Amino acid sequence: MKRILSAAVCLIFPFIASSQSKTESSKVDTNRLEEVVVVSSRFKQRKKDIAQQVQIINADRLQQLNAPSTADALQQTAGIMVQKSQLGGGSPIIRGFEASRVLLVVDGIRLNNAIYRSGHLQNVITIDHNSLDRMEVGYGPSSVAYGSDALGGVVHFFTKQPLLNEISASAFTRYSSAANERTGGFSVNFGKQNWASFSSFNISDFGDLRQGGRNYQPGTESWKRSFYVVRNGDQDEIVNNGNFNLQKQSGYSQVDLLQKFLIKSSDKVIHTINLQYSGSSDIPRYDRLTQILKNTPTYAEWYYGPQNRLLAAYQLQLNNSSDYFDRSNITFAYQNVKESRHDRRLNNAGLNNRFEEVDIFSLNADFNKTWLKNELNYGLEFNQNRVNSTAYLLDTKTQIRTALDTRYPGGGSNVFSSAAFLSHRYQINSKFSVNEGIRLSHINLHSRFNDQSFYPFPFTSVKQNNTAISGNLNLVYHPDEDWKLSLSGSSGFRAPNVDDLAKIFESVPGKVIVPNFELKPEYTYNAEIGIARKKGNKTEFNVNGFYTLYRNAITTQPFLFNGQKQIIYDGQLSDVTANVNAGKAYLSGVSAGFSAALTSSFRFETNATYTYARITSEDPVQPLDHIPPLFAIGNLVYQHNKFNTEFFVQYHGAKRIEDYNINGEDNLARATLAGMPSWYTINLRSGVRLSKSVKVQVALENILDRNYRVFASGISAAGRNLIVSLRGNF
Repeated sequence: MKRILSAAVCLIFPFIASSQSKTESSKVDTNRLEEVVVVSSRFKQRKKDIAQQVQIINADRLQQLNAPSTADALQQTAGIMVQKSQLGGGSPIIRGFEASRVLLVVDGIRLNNAIYRSGHLQNVITIDHNSLDRMEVGYGPSSVAYGSDALGGVVHFFTKQPLLNEISASAFTRYSSAANERTGGFSVNFGKQNWASFSSFNISDFGDLRQGGRNYQPGTESWKRSFYVVRNGDQDEIVNNGNFNLQKQSGYSQVDLLQKFLIKSSDKVIHTINLQYSGSSDIPRYDRLTQILKNTPTYAEWYYGPQNRLLAAYQLQLNNSSDYFDRSNITFAYQNVKESRHDRRLNNAGLNNRFEEVDIFSLNADFNKTWLKNELNYGLEFNQNRVNSTAYLLDTKTQIRTALDTRYPGGGSNVFSSAAFLSHRYQINSKFSVNEGIRLSHINLHSRFNDQSFYPFPFTSVKQNNTAISGNLNLVYHPDEDWKLSLSGSSGFRAPNVDDLAKIFESVPGKVIVPNFELKPEYTYNAEIGIARKKGNKTEFNVNGFYTLYRNAITTQPFLFNGQKQIIYDGQLSDVTANVNAGKAYLSGVSAGFSAALTSSFRFETNATYTYARITSEDPVQPLDHIPPLFAIGNLVYQHNKFNTEFFVQYHGAKRIEDYNINGEDNLARATLAGMPSWYTINLRSGVRLSKSVKVQVALENILDRNYRVFASGISAAGRNLIVSLRGNF
């Protein structure tokens, strides 16, 4: 009953800003259901014609959110919760799926690679939200259009396009007090009749994050940063933190660049060259730095090395009606991803250094054909991942390097995937349409263990081939102009990657993980019903209910190696374990949103999401991890001429301790004895255009300075936070 009452309150009380797009005009958008989206089919479609729940966050809305990072912008998006292990990161959770089970895409190119792990991922911050034209979120399995990993949904990022016949520039600077953030950037568009260039450069520097100082819940005293470790000569020194709300050793910096060239050969042929780079400083792993062992810090150092992402892509767009297609997008892309992990225990001179580099080559060929009442989307996709993993142990006193086991096989790994897909939409009549689709995917993985000194097993490589079929069937019904009813069924899959199959073997002392050559893809089967109504310009509401069967879930279980339960590993008798397809679970949930234009200038919006899940293959039945508590967002917005302001509140319900999976990835040790406490924040943001070219934004977030953590996070959220921004267009 308490959960039902909480859900009702969330829908009635004005909670934080919904991610529905707004402009600076005082007029209400009259074409909301006419929004065009790409995320469902890889080609533009009217939002009203698709069954899948989709959310759009356009560039104007991203400017209004004025978030420090893309992860923070997603945190304010309906139906998404973002976990953080440190300030420099953010792992989106969609419908109970996270990390490698949520697909990230930029400009039609998948970001998920062969070493995306199933725990918590921080790669989303390598997308610069300041250079985005929009973000589209597709909820639920999307494997027909995107292939592996899209179990919970897809987050598709679209960077800004060069504009023909336009010369313009923009710049901005932002300061926020909670992390002493200083961010600045500029962009330049130079366009002629048949070609154009768009350039964007942004740089951010974050100091240590100050958490809220009020309303500490029982059991959250451990969140106070009472100490930190510094290196004094050759010795580690534990320093008392004079301000325990200042989360010492959490700051970092980042730079992002985007360069795009567009060449219009004719009205039917467009070429685009897309260059992106994101690089960071070292990023402290805050949750590990606060870990305690026998009343002393476990680690003196634990940080991610610079996280670098390079993308270079060429896209050919053809708008040429023929017997085979009306439109096509062909994209060749190369990505280089570098990341590393560095840790040293307290009073230990040995610094572990592990480095990963992934080279990714991809080809996407997408085609669209429309005739009579039919629309056909089809295409091919090829993707090659090459993983190189190295490591060394550094003696910080002598600076001598010695061998160290690598995180992934030292001989390198290759993953090649190929796929063909087809999706068809038929408009039966003016009210009723049906969409069906199918995808065939094949994934080949090969990892080589050249160094047997750390991995003394009687094999030198792991090979695996997997074939997966996924499909969907969607129905959309419009009883009249106001109503939309949708019913959909879909399947999703995720093929084992290098992290699942060949990661470092010794998980904990006395347990060794060995490869399982029989590991197969995990699948989801989803049913969803949606109801939406838009009454003129005044009101709009939507409700989506979903139920998902989760099969062949990859979990770590006891295993036999050459018929043995235990083997000698590194001189120690160790239990054998492996990743296996042992898990069966179900997820169910509902999301609901409502918006109303109270006057020509005031608008109220709210949205709430609730998910419930259990693992049925365990006895007794256990909770599934990655399942967030009830959360809601909503706002009251005022827009008039050159001025806009929003009063918004964000609410997250409590995650009870009995709803945690004790073997899961939800950082149970970071919760209280009762679980993760509920929380809410009260916030205000405003913007005023001083002239045609200059705009000032001011916000005060977490006005009550409440102390809280987002579910499963290892770092507390920002306390009272003053944000001031200045933007100019030229």
